[in-house]
Amino acid sequence: MNYMDKNLTVGELIVQLPASEKVLKKYQVDYCCGGNRKLWAVISELELDPKEFYLELEAARKEEQNTYKDLNFTEMEPLVLSDYINDRHHSYLRRSLPEIGELLLTIVRVHGVNHPELYELYKQFGKLRTDLEQHLLKEEIMLFPAFEVEVENQDEIRRLSAVIISEHEAAGEILTIMRKITDDYNLPDDACATFERTYNLLEELEQDLHQHIHLENNILLREYDARSNN
Repeated sequence: MNYMDKNLTVGELIVQLPASEKVLKKYQVDYCCGGNRKLWAVISELELDPKEFYLELEAARKEEQNTYKDLNFTEMEPLVLSDYINDRHHSYLRRSLPEIGELLLTIVRVHGVNHPELYELYKQFGKLRTDLEQHLLKEEIMLFPAFEVEVENQDEIRRLSAVIISEHEAAGEILTIMRKITDDYNLPDDACATFERTYNLLEELEQDLHQHIHLENNILLREYDARSNN
């Protein structure tokens, strides 16, 4: 892969080199909703050393993270990939969202006096949770079944893709707000064990959503994404 290709997008990078995920995370590069951005433009915007960045990508390629060793998402049929997303990412969200909600409520009650930012965090998480819960249903009931007969349902998939991608972008914006509220999930000096677990789970949620959205935006729905065809 030519990392210095001026036309290479962030989304194309992670599709072709899944191991690049850890490098992109390190520099907080949005590879799901921001997958259409040119890699060179992102490097320039973040004022990174291109040579060092490309060396890190190459090191990640050689390391071949175990997570992706036996999975080639680009070769999966759409129905198979949608099943994987449902089994892996939808199931994760249904487990984690209620737990995080309870933990957040606890730390707001205990630490809200000294940390008023937690109220805004609780509000933003509540919005994210509500949006995601209806989003999962929309994918499971409307989008994923359409791939059973993809050829006959292309217009419907294209229509749904626009909605789904728009909702992904909205979720990405909330994640950005939450990270800003928490100062990149840095714990305050008076944080208790519950506070720490909450922040850890919120970061885990962010990482899982990034991978979830990446698989849909950059692989499953790519050919139906109007942005990619402009």
